Amino acid sequence: MIELVPGGNLALPDTALTIDVPGPFDLSVLITDDSGKVGGDGDFVFYNQPSAPGARLYDGGAGVDPRRLRAGASRVTVVISPADPGVALGRLPVPTLTVRGGGGRGVLARFTPARPTHETVLLLAEIYRRGAGWKLRALGQGYADGLAGIARDFGVEVTEEATAPAGPPPPSAARAHGGPAGRALFTGSGEAREFAELVRAERLRAGVPAVALDGRLSAAAQVHAAAMAAQRRLGAEGADGVSVFQRVVAGGYHYLRIDQHLVSGPRTPRAFVEYCLGGETIRGPLFDPSLTDAGLGHAVDARSGEVYWTALWARPFTPDGLIRTAAEVVALTNAERTAAGLRPLADDPRLASAAQAYSADMAARAFYSHTSPEGLAPWDRAAAAGATHRGIGENIACGQRDPREVVRGWMNSPGHRANILKPDFTHLGTGFAGGGPAGTYWTQLFGQI
Repeated sequence: MIELVPGGNLALPDTALTIDVPGPFDLSVLITDDSGKVGGDGDFVFYNQPSAPGARLYDGGAGVDPRRLRAGASRVTVVISPADPGVALGRLPVPTLTVRGGGGRGVLARFTPARPTHETVLLLAEIYRRGAGWKLRALGQGYADGLAGIARDFGVEVTEEATAPAGPPPPSAARAHGGPAGRALFTGSGEAREFAELVRAERLRAGVPAVALDGRLSAAAQVHAAAMAAQRRLGAEGADGVSVFQRVVAGGYHYLRIDQHLVSGPRTPRAFVEYCLGGETIRGPLFDPSLTDAGLGHAVDARSGEVYWTALWARPFTPDGLIRTAAEVVALTNAERTAAGLRPLADDPRLASAAQAYSADMAARAFYSHTSPEGLAPWDRAAAAGATHRGIGENIACGQRDPREVVRGWMNSPGHRANILKPDFTHLGTGFAGGGPAGTYWTQLFGQI
């Protein structure tokens, strides 16, 4: 049995699974495809609709059989909310998820997230297809817009129920709608959908392909917008020190490019989009054709009434995309060397392996230094990867959005420029990873034969 931490994952056996979350919680399941969207309302398994092909709720948990999910399903997201919507999650016991296989006989993994604060629901874990098999990933990602907000961002149409007349509702209505805290029936549209339609129209007018609204990006954006509202200020990190980029990766979305709009003031999605169109710099992500996915979150500061918005724009990670990104860094670096009359650097797979591992390590462990937390230097990492070069040099960077921006930044820094233009270097390996506090982490590892 494995105790998982946020972002931790585990390969699952080819069997039916039971998922237990005991306590005063309602458990829901969202079944999605690779786009992060449901195929229809039937893919949302909750207290009013307790079963779907391959998934069924029971008291305190759910059964999931990945082999029996509908065609095209590749991800099952497990969500919890308070059984009594008048009670905040932060006042309830911290939930513990237990996953068993083989008819509930063997415990495969447990996961206990951090205690929620202002969040109203938690994306607790996901079961996702990887190649021919399935894996479990722990999330523990809070969400401040309620179960209806999550459903909207996963593509379920939602409409809020009208206010009930005075007097106690019948028991069935109390269970279905949860009283004054506002549970929802899932049949109309919301802010994220309006945002997506407005953006689609603007991009098509500009001759740019539309973006796809991704539920994982919207979930991270929603939590971040709520964190900004709680702090009453704009910023990339919440009061818990977690960046919006870390929330994106923890939610299961891995990217090659990411950009953001963090805005306060506009009252509606239309006003927010109009603000984003207001200047050449701020409008860049909205019209960038390389950014193919988007997510939106918004929250209101109850003290001032100020509305906070987070829009995320991203290009998803693919292995081929990573290869192209690294190749572009090498090409731009060699263009600088050629302009200076130097021979180009040869791409070295051993240096590239070390550079890629180091970028991923900096993003995963949220540090930024030429020396790892264990005290290892660039030449130590190169040697561990099997590189036998006589001389080693390293450039690192974080926060830059693309290869052109990172190489330009290195060339504007005397120390990094010296590595790029050092005549003795003959080989180069490049690494890139998304996540961490800065959002992007870049590594160049130079070698001299």
